[in-house]
Amino acid sequence: MKNFLTLIRFPNLLIMLLAQLLVRKYLVFPERTWAEALTWPFLVLALATLCIGAAGYIINDYYDLKIDRINKPDRVVLGKGLTRRKAIMVHFYLSATGVALGTLLGVRVAVVLFGVAMLLWGYSAQFKKRPLVGNLTIALLSGVMVLVVPLQAGEPSVAAWAYGVFAFLISLIREIIKDMEDVEGDASFRCRTLPIVLGLPKTKWVLYPLLALFLLYTLVVMWAKAEQPLFLMYLGIGVVLPTLLLTRQLYYADRKLEYAQLSWFCKGIMLVGVCSMLVLR
Repeated sequence: MKNFLTLIRFPNLLIMLLAQLLVRKYLVFPERTWAEALTWPFLVLALATLCIGAAGYIINDYYDLKIDRINKPDRVVLGKGLTRRKAIMVHFYLSATGVALGTLLGVRVAVVLFGVAMLLWGYSAQFKKRPLVGNLTIALLSGVMVLVVPLQAGEPSVAAWAYGVFAFLISLIREIIKDMEDVEGDASFRCRTLPIVLGLPKTKWVLYPLLALFLLYTLVVMWAKAEQPLFLMYLGIGVVLPTLLLTRQLYYADRKLEYAQLSWFCKGIMLVGVCSMLVLR
């Protein structure tokens, strides 16, 4: 069970579920109580996205088994109680279950979830090996997982779009940093990620403008909510300052461990940003 939870990145799935719960309660239906907001269609949506997310992590490890044995040998779980053949079957069943649940919620939701499942497969099989294509794919899917909540509810939300853009930008930054961490294994199997094509120093100069854009976007959001001091203080301390520190640490980073730490830093910024819905009024 522990290996399976590692395979499906259980903590990441919990973060995705938390984001959807907060979007539903605080952005889509802020006037409702928790009991009123958590209707069965939303719970079906949450289960569907969790199934597809878990399937995405499994298919990623399925294709990356040889690369992962170089990049992160201590975290490889395929072959430890779950063969590659069984993994691909579990992936198929989880993806099919997610899309099938989506059909219960309407054509639009089903089409989005089917598209997400196909993009995750395409990312694992090909996109991640190409410069920026894989990074943009995962960043886009991060935003979609936020925006599918108001889509299912039939309640357009400008605030949800704001958080969707936030998720897109920080995910894009994190995915590029992860590629910097995995250069050794990716290069061994002829992947063409951005750090392999440009080299680590030049890839940093791709990240600096993205970090500046992310900071600018966060500051614009803060300006738009200038009448909410608690929200401003939260983003200032929880997002802006850590992003400035991330930029500084990126400048000095030159080892695999340091890039791994920066990747976790990005995840922390994302989680803190998602939780800002709790202080948004």
